[in-house]
Amino acid sequence: MPHALIAGGGLIGLLTARELRARGFDVTVVERGACGREASWAGGGILSPLHPWRFPDAVNALAGHSQALWPGLAETLRERTGIDPEYRTGGMIVIDDDDPAEVGAWVERQGVAATPLDRGQVTAMVPGLQPPAGHSWLLPDIASIRNPRLLRALIALAVGEGVTLRERTPVTGVAHAGGRAVGLDTTVGRIEADAVVICAGAWSKSLLSGLDAEPPGIRPVRGQMLAFAASPGLLERIVLTEGYYLIPRADGTVLAGSTVEDAGFDSTATHSGRAELFDAAARLLPPLAEAPVRAHWAGLRPGSDDGIPTIAPHPALAGLWINAGHFRNGIVTAPASAALTADLVAGRTPALDPTPYLWPPAAGVRATPGSG
Repeated sequence: MPHALIAGGGLIGLLTARELRARGFDVTVVERGACGREASWAGGGILSPLHPWRFPDAVNALAGHSQALWPGLAETLRERTGIDPEYRTGGMIVIDDDDPAEVGAWVERQGVAATPLDRGQVTAMVPGLQPPAGHSWLLPDIASIRNPRLLRALIALAVGEGVTLRERTPVTGVAHAGGRAVGLDTTVGRIEADAVVICAGAWSKSLLSGLDAEPPGIRPVRGQMLAFAASPGLLERIVLTEGYYLIPRADGTVLAGSTVEDAGFDSTATHSGRAELFDAAARLLPPLAEAPVRAHWAGLRPGSDDGIPTIAPHPALAGLWINAGHFRNGIVTAPASAALTADLVAGRTPALDPTPYLWPPAAGVRATPGSG
């Protein structure tokens, strides 16, 4: 049985491990800390790109394929681990200044369920909401998932399926010989393998330093979040506007996010970030101003130059692949990204065209956003 090594134990790495295991690989995930405790744990869990019409077609293709997979995956996690990841389809209200004709054309082209709303309809759907001026859309099929529960369930499921986890084992580089990756060098020695996949999020580029090519623009982008201990029923739908969002949980918790900060690898949750999010949330839904703040945290997203992840073999080193650079769309695009990666590693024809995610990019494919 061929052995695959995955650097990175977040959502992308764990799902890629499961997909490779299903394709007949012996799989080991190597994680510098504890699995599932970086960007995957810190995100809000919206299973849609924010303002999806603003994203390149390549991102929406991954999202669309993943959205079809998420209900089954969530049910499998719940049934086989006893941990409910709280997959909820409550829809998302988007309020923005985008041209409604262009948004409507995108909606029709993509075949997405979306309904334009006036201000009265918005406030009727979300009592107490104070929406800013702008055009509003209801995307009724958009779901969310509760990240910490998702990661706990996924770790248990992956281990149960035979994936080996090596936590607290920092990777120092890719081991290679004769033009081929042969494993990973770590702080506790070399681990050899037939295939190596880099799924290390914001740290992916650093693991590839010293090789002949680097993936496009992967860098850390800090995002901060607040959790309000609100009353159950205060908010039933995701609301997105002015760069901020509110996400309801089943127990009444409301998440408010998120900041977008170039802070290097500093994942500190700051006073200024807390104030920014609190003010934005209370302005949008005033009852939140009276709700206790249960938690405040930050994570480092793997930013990329155009928002399109790199999912591809290394252009010069055989036996090495990457699945990273998803920026704010790691959760929603993870299942399709993992399946695409595993198909490429296994030499299968993938269900999704891999061209937009190549490394280096195919000429003209990633230069500008797609028609969406």
